Amino acid sequence: MADGISSFWGPVTSSHEWCEKNYVFSSYVAEFYNTISNIPCILLALIGLLSSLVQRFEKRFSVLHLSNMALAVGSMMYHATLQHVQQQSDETPMVWEMLLYIYILYSPDWHYRSTMPTFVFLYGVSFAVLHSVIRFDIGFKVHYVMLCLLCVPRVYKYYIYTQDILAKRLAKFYLATLLLGSLCWLVDRFCCNQILNWPINPQGHALWHVFMGFNSYFANTFLMFCRAQQREWSPKVVYFMGVVPYVKIEKPKTQ
Repeated sequence: MADGISSFWGPVTSSHEWCEKNYVFSSYVAEFYNTISNIPCILLALIGLLSSLVQRFEKRFSVLHLSNMALAVGSMMYHATLQHVQQQSDETPMVWEMLLYIYILYSPDWHYRSTMPTFVFLYGVSFAVLHSVIRFDIGFKVHYVMLCLLCVPRVYKYYIYTQDILAKRLAKFYLATLLLGSLCWLVDRFCCNQILNWPINPQGHALWHVFMGFNSYFANTFLMFCRAQQREWSPKVVYFMGVVPYVKIEKPKTQ
């Protein structure tokens, strides 16, 4: 949405502008609120990464938290510049992250251990190369939604087989933040003309970032709990300072 002071980055080349005036606070930041709203995701991913490293969870979870951080940083670059190159640094990590979720969800029941990570890696690299050449728009969104839907059956299976109340609560928080975030995204995307006439812009896309930061953290924590159960690590959900949930495990001495 063009407005505000002069741009350091030049004309907008990204395929989308969101319902926020550009370069209002600085010539270096196109969409201020859409940029800083990624900070909660980075902080939560850092908490999850530290929990994973300290307790020596499987490396896949460390990579997952790092991918959340990479996605948030890429999103900040995109919204700060509104350039097509930086847009790829947001959208490509989104696909990579979903591929990693698919691997974590389905790999425990996959009999051929090397085939799934190899396929996921080649798929992610191929998409990155293709996305750097072709400007996907609707196709990217459809592709991303399809990857998300592939995760739904396994997440639901994990939920119904989980007896721990606090772990189930994580899954419910995951669903609630997903719905709220999606509502904010849709309102910001399709009701911008009406929003511009409101006294205050609610910054729906920025709220989407905040909700999805918590959404990713709840999803990661729930999956860490489920995986710890599979490994018989006696997991339980505890709260850091009574606020931030994380999974505490007790590995058998033989491990």
